[in-house]
Amino acid sequence: MAADGKKRKSPNILVTGTPGTGKTTTSTALAEATNLRHVNIGDLVKEKNLHDGWDDDLQCHVINEDLVCDELEDVMEEGGNIVDYHGCDFFPERWFDLVVVLQTDNTVLYDRLSKRGYEGAKLSNNIECEIFQVLLEEAKERAGPEQLERVQSFATNGSYVLLHWTEEVPMSALIRYVSIEYQFKC
Repeated sequence: MAADGKKRKSPNILVTGTPGTGKTTTSTALAEATNLRHVNIGDLVKEKNLHDGWDDDLQCHVINEDLVCDELEDVMEEGGNIVDYHGCDFFPERWFDLVVVLQTDNTVLYDRLSKRGYEGAKLSNNIECEIFQVLLEEAKERAGPEQLERVQSFATNGSYVLLHWTEEVPMSALIRYVSIEYQFKC
């Protein structure tokens, strides 16, 4: 729901989860299936310099949450966005109609992150985050049960399958139960 209390014409969906769970692949496929706009926060931070520098230990930008929220405010009020980011703790709760938390098997996740070049603290922190379901718990604190969908992403023969979509969102083009199969491109 928009800040003025009116319903948006299209929903805003947050796809979150530990790096390597399939957020970008899922968000891209979902955006193509629904004609919603895919907003990858990592890419946005790099493109618009919405960060406070580089963290050498974790090998990533230190995002400036205020700058990100300022950049997205108008777009989120319009609706029709699929936001792809590994957390949900700094976004205003009013922005999202649905929060999807992707999870995957820890062994599969380890292999994916290793292929991406993750090592040391960056690798172990992300694996621990998935084991202890940190992002799921964070999402539960931010979204009500009617707004939260937990989805297991898994690979079979190089494909990911988004198993189910059980939340009804205010958009006729988004089906109550969706199955999307697509090639994994990590």
